[in-house]
Amino acid sequence: MLQAKFEKLSVFFPMWNEEQYLQRALNAAQELCIELQNTEVIGNYELIIVNDASTDSTAQLANAAAARDSHVKVVHHPVNRKLGGSIKSGFAASTGDVVLYTDADLPFDMREVHNAMRLMRQYEADIVSAYRFDRTGEGYVRVIYSMFYNLMVRVLFGVRFRDINFAFKLCRKSVFDKIVLESEGSFIDAELIVSAKKLNMGVVQFGVDYFPRTRGVSTLSSPGVIVKILREAFKLRKKLNAIRPSSFNDGLKK
Repeated sequence: MLQAKFEKLSVFFPMWNEEQYLQRALNAAQELCIELQNTEVIGNYELIIVNDASTDSTAQLANAAAARDSHVKVVHHPVNRKLGGSIKSGFAASTGDVVLYTDADLPFDMREVHNAMRLMRQYEADIVSAYRFDRTGEGYVRVIYSMFYNLMVRVLFGVRFRDINFAFKLCRKSVFDKIVLESEGSFIDAELIVSAKKLNMGVVQFGVDYFPRTRGVSTLSSPGVIVKILREAFKLRKKLNAIRPSSFNDGLKK
């Protein structure tokens, strides 16, 4: 048998009140990982649920899933830490050499991960990030908000990137030897990509079809979330713009 191209894939889902989506997300991720094992792309896998102090039955469902399947792990937050805190917990809990994170509502076909893994190998990329072909299904307010947000990132940080906040990031775990994320909110996607681009890491993008959420609550475009994004962007602006490829040795991890 040929050696797998990656030793282990970690897939994690930040979850807050996702009882309606949890099992569906795990089923889709497991089906994907078994396909990747059968085609010798990965040797092993783990599925991680980051329960961000949910008030519904997410915690109980997650614990039950972990009890049934040794591939499933659960991280529980005693208090709600928002998206950034959940993503940081997910990366910290991941033991694979490659890590995928996305939302529990599965905003894309999980089979697209096959393409992401292929691109990572072909281009020796550190991060593969998807963008959405068409977002009109979620309404024009969200589309306009996203356009302005991507423009803001370009103006503040000099980084041109398409759909920077989309929850489809495939990362080599080694990325986090050089990047320590600080954001506790939804600016974390931009913080990751801006840091990687400033460090001249290999970042590849490709397009996917998008499936908007149909159940549960999305808070990404709420006024409170937007205000926090802006605060974190300006708070981290100086640090991120000071990053140079050699700055890892100068204390990037402070």
